[in-house]
Amino acid sequence: GVHFGHGTRKWNPKMAPYISAKRKGIHITNLTRTARFLSEACDLVFYAASRGKQFLIVGTKKKAADSVAWAAIKARCHYVNKKWLGGMLTNWSTTETRVHKFRDLRIEQKTGRLNRLPKRDAAMLKRQLSRLQTYVGGIKYMTGLPDIVIIVDQHEEYTALRECITLGIPTICLIDTNCDPDLADISIPANDDATSSIRLILNK
Repeated sequence: GVHFGHGTRKWNPKMAPYISAKRKGIHITNLTRTARFLSEACDLVFYAASRGKQFLIVGTKKKAADSVAWAAIKARCHYVNKKWLGGMLTNWSTTETRVHKFRDLRIEQKTGRLNRLPKRDAAMLKRQLSRLQTYVGGIKYMTGLPDIVIIVDQHEEYTALRECITLGIPTICLIDTNCDPDLADISIPANDDATSSIRLILNK
């Protein structure tokens, strides 16, 4: 399903070089280009990983969330798969505070200290813990800004992409036929709506 793009009316003309055909009102992605850019991205990732670089995988829409967490855990990288909080990278000190708070609460929960508190306080802290788990659970071991960010859907994660551009963090982006290929450092033309397509690319 990697080759299926969006409807021909919902496209970005900059994607023309990556489209091979139109079929039943849908653009078909040129898979030879996909393979080439995927191979380039893999080389970059392999080279960076061998030098101990830190990766962050971002994909918060429902179809991508599970694949993102699965791939990141498998490859031992950081991930955001529920919601991107604005300023997560550009305002790193605030994010770091949230991560520390999350770690502290988890320790309190594991050691049973939360259960010794008055019921109301414990309930409030447990709620806070579950909220932090949603937002920063995937970056709990991140000690600084990532070296490379992998983004699953350019439109959905535009805020994250802009933050990377502002900070000069290299990005690898999965781009569908409605995206702008010039925004990421490496753009991989592929279907960003099908779970099978997302999983295939991330698995590579």
